[in-house]
This record gives sequence, structure tokens and C-alpha cells, in this order.
Amino acid sequence: MTEVDTRTNLLDLDRTGLEHFFADTLGEKRFRAQQVMKWMYHRHVTDFGQMTDLGKELRGKLEQHAVVLPPNTMFEKPSTDGTHKWLLGMDGGNAIESVFIPDKGRGTLCVSSQVGCGLNCTFCSTGTQGFNRNLSTAEIIGQVWVAAKHLGNVPHHQRKLTNVVMMGMGEPLLNFDNVVRAMSLMRDDNGFGLANKRVTLSTA
Repeated sequence: MTEVDTRTNLLDLDRTGLEHFFADTLGEKRFRAQQVMKWMYHRHVTDFGQMTDLGKELRGKLEQHAVVLPPNTMFEKPSTDGTHKWLLGMDGGNAIESVFIPDKGRGTLCVSSQVGCGLNCTFCSTGTQGFNRNLSTAEIIGQVWVAAKHLGNVPHHQRKLTNVVMMGMGEPLLNFDNVVRAMSLMRDDNGFGLANKRVTLSTA
């Protein structure tokens, strides 16, 4: 039998949730949450051992109780116009797609909120696949994490990530709590620091 990893994926927690995790689970000061957020979202670090402004004891606690686990990139396809698509693996053999679209000084990432969709809108191919499940907060914000890390690592890339639209697979309002937490991280200065007007939710 495969042992289940019970550690908390810190990408599932917004700033408030992360502060509670440090105080209630680890017995640490709440401000540690902001330090770790900067490592995760500004520097794209997932290894607690590399978070050098945290003490050795705290890093040990984090390794015991937590992980930073973004979605697995199964396939990616860049286009000559700067568009970039990612196929990201979820558990149970499922996958979702995220798409980065550059256009006149902005770079927009289209993010999914569900695996499949149950609304069956006639204009959308996702509806024909049926509904599988909601994405977790980590799986939603993880799409932004994967894209931001890629764009930051591409020399002289023509666009940076400036906007996020919840217009990928799924109906965001049917996964309300997880979507709200993820959008909070997109707008948090210790997260991706996007302006409110640059994060858009599209609903059917």
C-alpha cells in the first residue's frame, strides 16, 4: 500500500491561512508566513532548505509538516507569436490546460478552475467532456506559479505575466472558496502582486 503524504501543501493557503498554519500548527510567529510566501511566489523556491532567512529548526518543522507542490507539467507548447500552453497533470490521471497570451504590452494567463465542466454550454468544448472535480487552491494558483516561473526564466522574453483571467476549464463560481483563495494570492503583494483590475473572473 502506498503511504499517503499528510503534509500540508502551502500553495493551498492564502496569507491568512498561512499565518494560522505557522501559529497553530508550527507554534511560530505569524510574520514567518510572509517570509515563506516571498520564497514561494517571488523566487519560486519549493525546497525549504533553500529558504536561508529561516532558522534550521523552523526549516525542519516545515519539512516535517508541509510541502510546496505545484502541478506537474506534462507537456508545454510555445508558439511563434509568444503564446504558450501548458498541460498540467492532476491526481487520478486528470489534466488541465493553462494558456499564456501576449498582446500589446500585457501578458494574460488563462487559468482553469475545474477538471471538466458540468454546464455543457454549446459554445465551449470543455462541457462536452463532462465534470470530474473542482481544483484545489494549490492547483489553481499553481498554474500561475508554473507560468510565472517559466516567464521569469526565459531570457529576453517578449512579455511578462501582467493579467490573469479565470476563463479556462470549468465554471469558477461553482468552485467559489478555492477560487477566492487563489485570486487573493494573485493580488497579494507577497504573492504575485497583481492589481485588482488585472485579475478577472469570467462566469457563464
